[in-house]
Amino acid sequence: MRPLATVFRGTLHSIESCIPNVYNQPMSAETPTLQKILVVDDEPDLTRLLQHHLKRDGFAPIVASNGTEALSKIKGVSLVVLDWMMPGLDGLAVLKQLRVKEETAALPVILLTARDEESDKIIGLELGADDYVTKPFSPKELIARIKALLRRVEHIEKETSYSYRNLILNLTSHEVTLAGKKIVLTAKEFSLLKSFLQNKGKALTRDYLLNSVWGYDYFGTTRTVDVHIRRLREKIPLLSKALETVPSFGYKLIDPSDTH
Repeated sequence: MRPLATVFRGTLHSIESCIPNVYNQPMSAETPTLQKILVVDDEPDLTRLLQHHLKRDGFAPIVASNGTEALSKIKGVSLVVLDWMMPGLDGLAVLKQLRVKEETAALPVILLTARDEESDKIIGLELGADDYVTKPFSPKELIARIKALLRRVEHIEKETSYSYRNLILNLTSHEVTLAGKKIVLTAKEFSLLKSFLQNKGKALTRDYLLNSVWGYDYFGTTRTVDVHIRRLREKIPLLSKALETVPSFGYKLIDPSDTH
């Protein structure tokens, strides 16, 4: 009689030979690339739960347990689920850093927090969060919010024009009209207006605006942004109230749905 270990190894080999080794096979050109979702939270049980639900819904979850780790894993991510209260670099600090950099300024971020005060929600949204979910929450609801936010971003990326009430910015003709009347803007004013129209309701820092419109090699100061904002308000009276100053931060184009 053969030893039991030999029989077990033989049986295991037979089973493995029937299972295709997908990890060593070249990826088909038709294999879709899964969207990467970065989950940042210092609670292991919660991150494991969200990993399970994200994988089940066809996403590729990436986990970070603190803010510093999150920033190191941000490349190639489609959306960030970000906990507010973390030791060290907290969620708001991470959010601020993401919004300053051009490559992550428009990256969708859903803020998670146990803080349910309205003032806390306002702070998170004004600093640039796209959505806000209070703990405890349903993983299914969070997944639904993630999908809705990704759909919205995809729609924005396909836009050839942007509108705000009776203001229209056309990317194809590079023209801006207000109530059908053409508004003459400089190239920088046009790019600045586009940044706000792409991020309605979101506070944008002066550093982000300076980098995205003028570029990282520009040696001017954020005062340049203030001057161009003033000119936009003068040329487009609608923006005199709609384009708000966020103290010690930057500017925000009020979401039309928030006004009466």
